[in-house]
Amino acid sequence: MPESNERGALTEAVFYILLALYTPMHGYRIMQTVRDLSSGRVDLGAGTLYGAINTLLEKKWIQPVAGEQDSRKKEYAITPLGKSVVESEIKRLQDLIETGRKIVRGI
Repeated sequence: MPESNERGALTEAVFYILLALYTPMHGYRIMQTVRDLSSGRVDLGAGTLYGAINTLLEKKWIQPVAGEQDSRKKEYAITPLGKSVVESEIKRLQDLIETGRKIVRGI
């Protein structure tokens, strides 16, 4: 996973995790949502997901959601910084597609 969106592209998995967390959710639900959003293309294992979650927490792109004390399921949500990263990635992808279309169409 890149250190910041400005230094490189997000992986597809990280992009989908961040999108999923626009709605707070716990790990298993994140895995299901990512699989659904990607039409099955990205199927995260627990180790991969929790490694990504730890990295995203360190970068402050996501945060834990305060929940019930007795709940064993931790929920996470995207932060304003994480939303900024997603917006930057969307812009980067749009530019990539626009350039590709120009070349393919011979413009």
